[in-house]
Amino acid sequence: MADAPALPDFNDPIARHARVDQPLLKADMTVEEALAAIRRQGLGERIIYFYAVDEHDRLAGVLPTRRLLTASPEMTLRELMVTRVVAIPVTATVLDACEFFVLYKFFAFPVVDADRHIIGIVDISLFTAEMLEGEEAAAPPIAAQADEIFQALGVRLSQLRGASAWRVFRYRFPWLLATIFGGTMCALLAGAFEATLASSVVIAFFLTMVLGLNESVSMQTMSVTIQALRSQAVTGSWFGAALQRELRSAALLGAGCGTLVALIVLVWRHNMTAALAIGGSIGLSLVTACLFGLGIPSLLHSLKLDPKIAAGPVTLAITDFVALIFYFGIASLVL
Repeated sequence: MADAPALPDFNDPIARHARVDQPLLKADMTVEEALAAIRRQGLGERIIYFYAVDEHDRLAGVLPTRRLLTASPEMTLRELMVTRVVAIPVTATVLDACEFFVLYKFFAFPVVDADRHIIGIVDISLFTAEMLEGEEAAAPPIAAQADEIFQALGVRLSQLRGASAWRVFRYRFPWLLATIFGGTMCALLAGAFEATLASSVVIAFFLTMVLGLNESVSMQTMSVTIQALRSQAVTGSWFGAALQRELRSAALLGAGCGTLVALIVLVWRHNMTAALAIGGSIGLSLVTACLFGLGIPSLLHSLKLDPKIAAGPVTLAITDFVALIFYFGIASLVL
């Protein structure tokens, strides 16, 4: 058996390993026209999915081969294709692409530039050459080995991500300084409102809840944002649409949590002023928590920093500080 080729350098740009031998189909084609175009252009080394582009040659959808071959010739590709396509940005490395395969468990991904133009295709064979070395020639096809392949790829990814304790410390500790700095600033801020805390004990009772709610909301938004950034470059249009969506969600979350906590304060302490102050500050601070959960990972991603490591400490530190400003500021004005 011939030696299998070694795995690529995981720090290489993924664009260097993307194949360009796959025909791209126009989304407005019929199935018959698409099959004719495939015959004219020929097939690449390995075809798993076909990709459709719009009139501006931007990625518009993906067509599983089986769906294309079994559809009626008169149907258009727009009727068949899946429009929500996970794509690897051209700025990604081979290691980043490895994470895509482990996370989504697809057999191929298009590699796109900032304008969603396809520059090539990367399939699972880029990573499986070494891991499948030693398999018998009569081994089942990739589709039948899917679980084993992705499990092996996940193990390899964890090994590549592994590092010495000192290296991990040097990489992660600077970002944890943001938490230490943020906690210190929060302590100083609480000291500045010492008189408010002394005059209204109920404010101190709900301090932990306020911080917990804000951290939970910011972490939820941040997790969704980081997930989206795996397949999406940070552009003005994308950020604007995401910001509008998060503002709507944040308003609902703030109103719901603020109202519920206000009712708890009112029933427990029979203090309408304190209930309005605590509930109102929660409502406002949760809106900012959502915005920080979206904005900070997006900023770090655009600066080519790892949002999975850096965004958490930075987002939580800023979220806590702003939440306390709202909380103590409103309480000092009305109580």
